Amino acid sequence: MPYEPVLLARIGKPNSAKLEGYRADGGYATFERALKEMQPAQVIDQVKNSGLRGRGGAGFPTGLKWTFLPKDHPGPIYLCINADESEPCTYNNRILMEKDPHQVIEGIMLACYAIKSRCAYFYVRYEYGDSYRSMQAAIDELYAAKLLGKNINGSGFDLDIVMHRGAGAYICGEETGLIESLEGKRAWPRIKPPFPAVEGAFRKPTIVNNVETMACVTQIMKRGVDWFKSLGVPPDPKNPRDAGSYGPKLYTLAGHVEKPVCVELPMGVTLRDLVEKHGGGVWKGRKAKAVNPGGLSMGFVDVNAPLKGSDGQTEYDIPLDFNGPGRVGCLGLGTAAVTVVDDQTSMVDVLHNVCQFFSHESCGQCTPCREGTGWMLKIVDRLRRGQGRKEDLDVLIDVADRIGIMPGTTICGLSDGAGWPVKTAIRKFRAEFEAAIKSGAKSQYAKSLDVVGAH
Repeated sequence: MPYEPVLLARIGKPNSAKLEGYRADGGYATFERALKEMQPAQVIDQVKNSGLRGRGGAGFPTGLKWTFLPKDHPGPIYLCINADESEPCTYNNRILMEKDPHQVIEGIMLACYAIKSRCAYFYVRYEYGDSYRSMQAAIDELYAAKLLGKNINGSGFDLDIVMHRGAGAYICGEETGLIESLEGKRAWPRIKPPFPAVEGAFRKPTIVNNVETMACVTQIMKRGVDWFKSLGVPPDPKNPRDAGSYGPKLYTLAGHVEKPVCVELPMGVTLRDLVEKHGGGVWKGRKAKAVNPGGLSMGFVDVNAPLKGSDGQTEYDIPLDFNGPGRVGCLGLGTAAVTVVDDQTSMVDVLHNVCQFFSHESCGQCTPCREGTGWMLKIVDRLRRGQGRKEDLDVLIDVADRIGIMPGTTICGLSDGAGWPVKTAIRKFRAEFEAAIKSGAKSQYAKSLDVVGAH
């Protein structure tokens, strides 16, 4: 049977963003029931038992993260919602914020009740003006209905939700960079430990969760653990560290597809099915060459490369769960933003765009990232101008290998994300890069060098 969307079930309704419409569909009944019938620890247990993993990129178990808060802390405890959706081609959070904000807010309210927080900060990307206005309007409706503020429904539970707009920096998607920005500082990620659950916003215990994660919390508390675990992929019995990939997921399709779309499916749909069935296939009757399976920082899939350990399948057939992209050398599922590159597009040009983005968005705090992203851009720019050397490819891989949390040279993972697409693009499409170097041809998109005067 075809999957019936849950997270996106209401977005087509004319009043989907209004409290009246959400109430008519049973909205906030789950939160009210939790206030009356459940202890905070029971809410945590239900989310923990569901196997929900964060939808923002790292995939850390949500309920487990909530348990990291210090026991019997006098407070305040904060919940920060990371709506700084800045990974290129990612727009699943925007759909939820603009079309069904109350589903997200109910999840926030349930999470705050569970972790005993009286204040949630909703940090939204500056460029998302419509999302900001939609969320603020929904919050205003809740205050007017006495569902936010002091003594909600006579329960003794107080909760305020504060909207905060960022200033357009990609680094604010990193949780401690977000917290620094929230505090009015430069968004430089913090050294960890201490982790935010111990010392976060305003040096108080803080949980940082993603928008889609909050929508999932709403549905888990409404529909139950069994429903959530009936969707997705169970843990790999051969991998004791695998926590499974349960529940529905919002996938966004962009790039060279006929139908760019945000689609909700159970976790584990194959990359091929997502592109061919839900995205209408590759545009203009062309074929796919490469796919970015979860945002730029996750690296590239070579759709024509054989899939190891399979019978006739290619990397195009990987499941889009928390493990699938890693099987073919990608960093992970990331934001599940799938970007398709067709067979008439130069990977040199693609990689130049990637390096340009990360060089611009590096916050500059860590020298290896600041200098490494800049050097990678300079080298790829040289390749693009037809001035590359064969040894440049190995230099690029060497630089990419030396920057990031994994080699232990930076504070946050931005430079891991900057290096991964470089490594995967060159390793999987090396012949194309070498051919471009040998030909000495300048890309049609490469600009001439800017002339800089003395004054």
